[in-house]
Amino acid sequence: MKLATSAILAAALILAGCESQPLPPPPIAAAPPRSAGLARGADLPTDASDILSELKTSRLDFVARYYRDPASRWPTLSAGEVQRLSALGLKIVTVWEWHSRDPAAFSYASGYYEALNAYGQAKSVGQPAGSAIYFAVDFNARGQDLYRVDQYFRGVAAGFAAAGQGRPQYKVGVYGSGAVCAMMKGERLAQYAWLSGSTAWEGSSGYAGWNIRQADQGAHWAHLSFVHDANEATEDYGGFRLAGDDATPAPAIATAAAPAVATATAPPSPTDVAQQAREPDHTLVGMIKSWF
Repeated sequence: MKLATSAILAAALILAGCESQPLPPPPIAAAPPRSAGLARGADLPTDASDILSELKTSRLDFVARYYRDPASRWPTLSAGEVQRLSALGLKIVTVWEWHSRDPAAFSYASGYYEALNAYGQAKSVGQPAGSAIYFAVDFNARGQDLYRVDQYFRGVAAGFAAAGQGRPQYKVGVYGSGAVCAMMKGERLAQYAWLSGSTAWEGSSGYAGWNIRQADQGAHWAHLSFVHDANEATEDYGGFRLAGDDATPAPAIATAAAPAVATATAPPSPTDVAQQAREPDHTLVGMIKSWF
């Protein structure tokens, strides 16, 4: 009985001590710790040149930045930014984003012209051949929207082929839901997949074929103060870094190829692009039927 009474008194003292302590701060939206064997990165909506001092000690492996339409109010990746990030030892991932949340903006023609613009911007900043340009599908594509996305990426394939005179220098990546990533890689219209952090989107919860995975929507690396989304990537994710003298100010000729690419006239027909794709159109129908 005495032992029981002592135990009760001790427990009461412990509880009293706990109540006197201040409450812990509310949790922040933080990304999970680094997973073994995965690269760690952040995608930024603004010029990374403004946060170089923090990036230098950030323990990141890569930074993702955007190619955009000239009408966009957000800054496009520049040659100087590429050089500064490369000088820090960081890889760069590039992604094209323009009206990417609007299903009606996705078509064969828009994919063709946006591929031309992205290709030209990549050349102008010195992005090396063999690396990837991702194209964003920033909505939960389902049903007929998946067909729109399919046609858009067929246009991207045609645009890259035109820009590279039949031998594209860059690989294609897709950013989107698990369903979109699986479809584009399955159709061999994209070589890389970047899984969106919107985990409730179609096919996302169990999708394992990603090369880059964005953390849950709104999550960030807790030790970084700037605006970003946290990401993890496999060993091969299509990033690049300029080395040695390439990280010095870009020569003037770096922009020479861009105007010729951007002023191409009419895209080839969808039939022509279908012949370039490695999988026939009917596989898309089969995949959609399997999902619905």
